[in-house]
Amino acid sequence: MSRPVLEVVRLGLVSYSEAMRVQRFYVDRVKSRPSSAWTLLLCEHSPVYTIGIRTSQYPDRDLDLLRTKGAEVHKTNRGGLITFHGPGQLVCYPILHLGLLKKGIRWYVGQLERTVVDVCGQFGLRANTSPLTGVWIRDHKVCAIGIHCSRYVTSHGLALNCDVDLSWFSHIAPCGLDKGVTSLSREMQRRICVEESVHPLLHSFSRNFNCDLHDAAPPHLHRDPGPCPGHISGHS
Repeated sequence: MSRPVLEVVRLGLVSYSEAMRVQRFYVDRVKSRPSSAWTLLLCEHSPVYTIGIRTSQYPDRDLDLLRTKGAEVHKTNRGGLITFHGPGQLVCYPILHLGLLKKGIRWYVGQLERTVVDVCGQFGLRANTSPLTGVWIRDHKVCAIGIHCSRYVTSHGLALNCDVDLSWFSHIAPCGLDKGVTSLSREMQRRICVEESVHPLLHSFSRNFNCDLHDAAPPHLHRDPGPCPGHISGHS
């Protein structure tokens, strides 16, 4: 097939439930008409813990305890266990049709990892992958990856720690692993905000997925109240 063109939709700061609603809109569009435009959703979330399909380690009483920390808690249909999303984290949800790309899930996850490794490299940081999904700087995870694929259409995606408050991760074992987390800001010893990370991510994604990107307006959103310094600007 010819080089795909993806719409880049910048949602800004949105609740997790609203981002899932927007994801469903674009996923349903591709499922009903695979030749329709594919999408790259970019956003930040208000504080939320999300749990993947492997939920046996997280009984409801533990989830209730997390809610007392001031974050929402959502069970999802993505792969993996528990992680945190919040302001200062660049979240990217690609909506692609792997069948038309003639590629599989293993290839897709690997390309997401390579995309983030390249982003880190653009900041002069040496990142790596491992048999454990995600991207790491030494033994500390800088980017979590958890996807869902149904009828060849992808959803969910990656979350890159830019200048997120890492103390939120102290209440969980991120992705079920007894390992540390880090951020671009911590590694660079200066603030790397989400907005500064967007262009490197888009450049790397376009190169690793051999696609062209162009901006598109998002659907109507129910935005979270309150400003978030440095958050991704969305269209009004």
